Amino acid sequence: MQRRTTRAAALSVLAITFGASSAQAQNAAPKIAVTDLAYAQQVSEYFVAGAYQRSAQMSAGGSASHGMYGGSGSHSMQASEQASGTFVAGRYSYIEQRELGGYTNDLKGALLQGTYFRLVQGKGFDAGKPQNSKAEQVLNQVQTGKMAAPQAQNQVANVIARIKKGEFAGADYVLFGVVSSINFTDALSPLQGTTSATRQYGLQLLADFSLINTRTYEIKAAFSAQGEGNDTKILSNRGDIAPPNRAKVMSETSRSLAGSVYEQLATQLGYTDAHLARGVRPAAPPPPPVVYQGGGQPMPAPQADQVLILK
Repeated sequence: MQRRTTRAAALSVLAITFGASSAQAQNAAPKIAVTDLAYAQQVSEYFVAGAYQRSAQMSAGGSASHGMYGGSGSHSMQASEQASGTFVAGRYSYIEQRELGGYTNDLKGALLQGTYFRLVQGKGFDAGKPQNSKAEQVLNQVQTGKMAAPQAQNQVANVIARIKKGEFAGADYVLFGVVSSINFTDALSPLQGTTSATRQYGLQLLADFSLINTRTYEIKAAFSAQGEGNDTKILSNRGDIAPPNRAKVMSETSRSLAGSVYEQLATQLGYTDAHLARGVRPAAPPPPPVVYQGGGQPMPAPQADQVLILK
């Protein structure tokens, strides 16, 4: 009886210790902010700026006579016109900076399922105050003769400045991604010997990722990850129209991107930071293979022979 009491007490102490250790590990788990993908592209636009004023004024007179030897009238005419105009046209190119949303939710889910990290929500990218369009700037310059001073805009890819600005408050690390290539494809391929064709709509997305310490700016992991998705439809006639399932393509791209990012991140943390590597859950063992009998009924997979040696 005393032995059972001692054993129960020991198990209780172990349970309390394990619970305390788990709670402490949960509180000590690093906090990571996963940003939307930073995206910058060159945009070109045609602009026209013009100001035109016009005024016109005209008056006319007449004459009259009374008989062959009578008197005559007088003529008068006045005319005035004023015109002024300004016309400027051209093409202007600039870099549009924003965040590409919708491709990191699956990544967040993969981190929640596969790690002990805690995720925090950061703020969205602040592009700064809106600026006047190029047409407005040129028109103001023509009218006033003064060129507007250019205003520095926030850079979406400047993660250090965004950290200092407090966009990721409360996070120990930032998993920052920048789109390096995004390409949509839409191809129609005829099937030889038939009137049918296949339409393939796809998306390929390549992004560069970095895991950065928000206090020391140390890079813990850096890699490129690719995601892709496609939707294939068979058309009975080559002239048929079948709209692609863009939602399916984007979903597949997001999931494949998340898998690539998670795999590379877990691998690199094993080499760069032992503390962070302990936050990755151990991979579950693969399920045993299923062997089917001749009738199609599943049967247990054969186990390796075990040899029992008696000493």
